Amino acid sequence: MDSLAAGLSGLAFGLSLIVAIGAQNAFVLRQGVRREHVGTVVLICAASDMVLIAAGTAGLGAVVARSDAVLEVVRWVGAAVLVAYGVRSGLRALPRHDPGALHPAGQRPPAALGATVLTTLALTWLNPHVYLDTVLLLGSVAAGHGTLRWAFAAGACVASWLWFVGLGYGARALAPVFARRAAWRVLDGVIAVVMVLVAVSLVLR
Repeated sequence: MDSLAAGLSGLAFGLSLIVAIGAQNAFVLRQGVRREHVGTVVLICAASDMVLIAAGTAGLGAVVARSDAVLEVVRWVGAAVLVAYGVRSGLRALPRHDPGALHPAGQRPPAALGATVLTTLALTWLNPHVYLDTVLLLGSVAAGHGTLRWAFAAGACVASWLWFVGLGYGARALAPVFARRAAWRVLDGVIAVVMVLVAVSLVLR
C-alpha cells in the first residue's frame, strides 16, 4: 500500500508539472492536429521524460544543480532554439505565407520524419525547464520518499505517458475546427507567442 501511495503521489506530481502550455506541449498538439508522425513524437517525449525522471531520482539532479556553467549553456542554447521555432511558427501564421503549410491534415504531404524527430529532440533536451522541473524538482521530491522513491518515479513516468498519448492522439478531435486555414493561423500564432515567451523567461531568469 505504501508503494501504491507513493506511485499515486508521483502520478499527481508528474501531471502537475507537465500539464501546462509550453514549447514541447504546443509542438505535440500541433503534430496531433495535423496527424503527422504522432506516434514518434509521443514516444520521444515520453521516453525522454522517463530518462530524465530516472536520472533525477538516481541523484543526478543534485550534481547538475551544482554546475552553473552547464545550466547557463543549456539556458542560452535552449532560448535560441525556442526563438527560432517561434519565428518559424509566426511566419506560418502570416496570411499568404507558404500557403501549403496551412492546409488541413490529409491535404498536404507530411513533414519529413527526420526533421520532426530533430525538432522534438531539440524542444525536449534543449529546454532548461525540463531539467529544472523533471530532474531537479521531481528528483528532490522523489528523494523525500526514501526507499519508495522509485515507486514515486514510476508514477511520474505513467503521468508522462498518459499526458503525451492523450495530447497527441486526443488532438485529432479538433480536426473539424482546423478544417479552416484561419484556425491554423491562430494555432501557429499562439505557438509562436508561447515559444518566444518561454525563451524570454529563460533569458531573464
